[in-house]
Amino acid sequence: MASSFPSMLVVILSLLLVFFSGSSRAQLSTTYYSKTCPNVLTKVKASVQSAISKEKRAGAALLRLHFHDCFVNKNAVPNKNSARGFDVVDNIKTAVEKACPGVVSCADILAIAARDSVAILGGRSWNVKLGRKDATTASQSAANNAIPLPTSSLSTII
Repeated sequence: MASSFPSMLVVILSLLLVFFSGSSRAQLSTTYYSKTCPNVLTKVKASVQSAISKEKRAGAALLRLHFHDCFVNKNAVPNKNSARGFDVVDNIKTAVEKACPGVVSCADILAIAARDSVAILGGRSWNVKLGRKDATTASQSAANNAIPLPTSSLSTII
């Protein structure tokens, strides 16, 4: 009986490991919002197209904001007076929220908008895997320290 206890313990621990490792990873998918917000791609694309038709630089601004999304928010010192496109993102978020309140993350909106802006301006398109979650906290000091300044050299950024 004593020899079966370690075997049973190994089996239980293995099952727990398998159970928790499978459920801890986020499952991004191109169809993530197909049931909860089926028109999200249309809403984002229409807003991006409208913004680019008024100002071609909006596309580049959205691509830059997608990169900076990893670094928090529009009030960070490196973004002040340098990052454009926040108004476009706000307009997109408003349109998406009107259709599907509280469903689509801002991180996903930025990913879709960046892709659409590149494609609308003649670049390649790609599938965007969706299902990102927005942060529940933001740190102004972390953003100030992490975002490269617009005047940073390539060697500084790398």
